[in-house]
Amino acid sequence: MDFAGKRLWFFLISLAIIIPGIVFLITTPGLKTGIDFTGGSTMNLSFSEDMKQATLRQELTKLGYPEATIQKLDDNSYFIRTIELSEDKKNTIINGIQNNFPQQNIEVLSFDLVSPIVANETIINAFWAVLAASFFVFIYILWAFRNVPNTRRYSFAAIVALLHDTIIILGIFSILGELMNIEVNTFFLFAIVTVIGYSINDTIVIFDRLRENIQIYPNDKFSNIVNISIRESLGRSLNTSITLLITLMALLLFGGSTIQTFLLVLLFGVIIGTYSSIGVASQVLVSWQERDFKKIFRRN
Repeated sequence: MDFAGKRLWFFLISLAIIIPGIVFLITTPGLKTGIDFTGGSTMNLSFSEDMKQATLRQELTKLGYPEATIQKLDDNSYFIRTIELSEDKKNTIINGIQNNFPQQNIEVLSFDLVSPIVANETIINAFWAVLAASFFVFIYILWAFRNVPNTRRYSFAAIVALLHDTIIILGIFSILGELMNIEVNTFFLFAIVTVIGYSINDTIVIFDRLRENIQIYPNDKFSNIVNISIRESLGRSLNTSITLLITLMALLLFGGSTIQTFLLVLLFGVIIGTYSSIGVASQVLVSWQERDFKKIFRRN
C-alpha cells in the first residue's frame, strides 16, 4: 500500500474527525466537567459490615446524588466525592443510608470541601504538564535522530501528531458530554498524558525504522522509504494496539464506573495514536520533504 501517496486522504480524515469536536467545544459549554474541576465535597465512610459498591451507589442516587463518584478503599470503607454539601446535607446522607441499613455502624472518617480554586489549579498544572511533555519530546527526538538529515522535522511531526491526538480526544469528550452526559475528571487528565506517551512511543517506532531505512536505501525516494518503514512497523503496531484494546474493553465491561472515563480516553487514544503515527506524523514528514505546503500556498 502506498501510504505516502494517500497522505491527502489521511489529512482529510483527520480534519473530518477534528472539525465536529472543535464545533462542539466552541458552540456548547465545552467539556462537561465533574466536581473535580467545579468543586464539591469528599468524605470517607467506614462501614461495620460488608457494603457493596453498587448498593452504596443506588442509595446515593435515591438520596439525590447520582453524580457522586465512589471509590472503594478497602473491604469496609469508601471514598465518596459529590457536589458541595453543607453539614446538614452530609448528615442527611448518612442518616438516609443508616435508616436503610440499620445493622450498619457508619463512621465518617473524613469530610472535606474541594474548592473550585484548587480545581482550577489542577487544570493549570495539567496544561503545564502537557506543555512540558511536548517540550521534552521535541528535545529527545532532536537528540535521538541527530544523525538523520533535517532532524527538526521529525520533532515537529511528532508534536503535530501529539496535538492531533489531544485535540481529537477533547473533541470526542465534548460531544459525549453533550449527547451522553459523560463528565471529565482528574482521571481524564491522567489518561490524556498516558495517551500522549503511547502515541509518541508508536511514532518513534516508525521514525526509528525510517532512520535505519534511510541508511539502507540512501538513493531511494523519501516517500518510498516512508512506505517501507510503515509496512515493516505495521504488524508490530497493530498487534500491540489490538492486544491493548482487548484489555481495555474487558476492563470497560467488567471494571467499576469510577475509572470509566479513564478507560474511555485510553480506548479512543490507542486507536487515534496508532492512526496518527501512520497517517499524521509520517505523512507530515513526506509533505515537508515534497514541499506540499509550499505548493498549496503558491496555487493560492
